[in-house]
Amino acid sequence: MPAKVFYTDTHSRSHEESKLAKVARLCDALNFKKFIKKNELTAVKLHFGEYGNDTHLNPTLVRQVVDKIAAAGGKAFLTDTTTLYSGSRHNAVDHLQTACRHGFSPSVVAAPVVIADGLFGENDVPVRINCKHFKEVHIATEISKAPALVVLSHFKGHQMAGFGGAIKNLAMGGASVRGKKEQHATHVSVNEDACIGCGKCVRSCPQDALSIHKKKSKVDIARCVGCFECMTVCPVAAIDIEWEAEMEPFMERMTEYAYGVVKGRKKRICYINFVINVTPDCDCVGWSDMPMVPDVGILASTDPVALDQACFDLVNKAPCLSGEKKEKGEKQDKAEKLDKFTARWPNTRGPVQLQYGEEIGLGSRKYELIKV
Repeated sequence: MPAKVFYTDTHSRSHEESKLAKVARLCDALNFKKFIKKNELTAVKLHFGEYGNDTHLNPTLVRQVVDKIAAAGGKAFLTDTTTLYSGSRHNAVDHLQTACRHGFSPSVVAAPVVIADGLFGENDVPVRINCKHFKEVHIATEISKAPALVVLSHFKGHQMAGFGGAIKNLAMGGASVRGKKEQHATHVSVNEDACIGCGKCVRSCPQDALSIHKKKSKVDIARCVGCFECMTVCPVAAIDIEWEAEMEPFMERMTEYAYGVVKGRKKRICYINFVINVTPDCDCVGWSDMPMVPDVGILASTDPVALDQACFDLVNKAPCLSGEKKEKGEKQDKAEKLDKFTARWPNTRGPVQLQYGEEIGLGSRKYELIKV
């Protein structure tokens, strides 16, 4: 049987049709009372955005979800985990300050923020999954122990995963630092011919794995944890990985971690994806590029695979905004045959998370789209 995916567009001409009202209707469609018990602590998993990013989830929309959790009898807290890469969310203190600066304070969202893997990302719980890559995964303590979980995801592109929605939010966002390292499990290399020795990669590396020698960047493989921050900041794309060999296993490892978050409690979790400001990059970057497509809508489900599949399909049906397909010739012909995310990030394997997610029992790719 196809999974139910509830959907609303973003058109508004009245208070009753505002995004706030539509998020509330999606919560009603999910029926929070079915999986949230009275006075039960309920984790709201979301991404607060790297400082400088302005397309992360809007706190006023998150407030609607918190209010609906309270109406169902639950006690909500907002949560995320520390990052592998250096930045404004690398430890719990910086992460909390960033969340506050982006508007996620109790006065706005009516809930506290709790960083789920502790001060330095070391707090986790082992979860047995017995999958191809991992027999056991390491899930952030407060996410693993929360009795109920509402997963709010900004659906957008991603330089490594192709796109990120509920599955990626569960996987990377639900893992401790140890779990993130296990998912990445690779290292970068430097094309010395392309490297200009600017040092941006050196300054960005949280592990001191990069240094400048003879005006060229060098990688200490023993130190590199594969956070890929250096790839993001390199102005000449001189830092790379072995895409052909690494991408599919990376996507499968990521999907297994998502499975680890939901294992044994599928009936206690629901998901809402915001297909708004569909930028090419994750909210982990400290900027926001222009959207790839017009705002598509907001979708919700109890099945993360069906939800991400529906979002993926709707984005690919939407018109392009940012000109990825305007180049002429062979490059354009090739892009026309790809989904929008792979056209933007040609080395990625985004749909693997959908295929493999269905294979390991995370959810179903078949869905029924229901407008509310």
